[in-house]
Amino acid sequence: MKKLISFLFISLLMIGCSSNNSNKDKLRVATEGTYNPFSYHDESGKLVGYDVEVITEAAKRAGFEIEFHETNWDAIFSGLNSNRFDMIANQISDADPKRAELYTFSDPYIVTSAAVAVRANDNSINSLSDIKGKNIAQAMGSNYYEIAIENGANIVLVDGLAPAIKAVSQGRADATMNDKLAILNYIKTTGDKNIKIAFDTGDGTRSVFLFKKELTEQRDRINKALESMKKDGTLKQISEKYFGIDVSE
Repeated sequence: MKKLISFLFISLLMIGCSSNNSNKDKLRVATEGTYNPFSYHDESGKLVGYDVEVITEAAKRAGFEIEFHETNWDAIFSGLNSNRFDMIANQISDADPKRAELYTFSDPYIVTSAAVAVRANDNSINSLSDIKGKNIAQAMGSNYYEIAIENGANIVLVDGLAPAIKAVSQGRADATMNDKLAILNYIKTTGDKNIKIAFDTGDGTRSVFLFKKELTEQRDRINKALESMKKDGTLKQISEKYFGIDVSE
């Protein structure tokens, strides 16, 4: 009887350890699911996109079980803060010093630049100084939102890129700022001829995966996977699939 009790105790202990290990190796990844071409749904309804594909492959190589959680941009950081997610894969810029204090960044996996989109017949905005006093459509809390505020713009709040560009196209806003690749992709896929890129900042912006502050071990494993993806050409291959060029360097 004692042997049976001992066996059952050890078995339960092993199950508990196995369960803990499983939880430890799971990554709960927050993403919008509406931000084409980085995180969106294809015609079949499947979650796809550059960020989705990169983090899926990196997690696989790092030995993580990945679990996507789709959420609006304005709730993505609060969800991370409240422990609903472990990390964010949604083209997060590393340029915000406040984020660097609060969270842990992966190595960059995208290098691109910011751009400003306006109506095709609008020639009044040609630099950041020109957005002062203009109505700029931005999602609250984004890096582009902060840049627009810093340059004196009046903010028209929207939920993401597509609503922002629609606001500009329909005359409810004068312009919007976002990633150049995302804007070009939107114009290409929608065929909206009422929108053009007025200018880009020319400054390279780097996108990173953003982790909860204490998850440095998970960050390091993902970094190692990203490095292997660069070396064997996988990251370049995914870049060319979505953009036609290598945006990883």
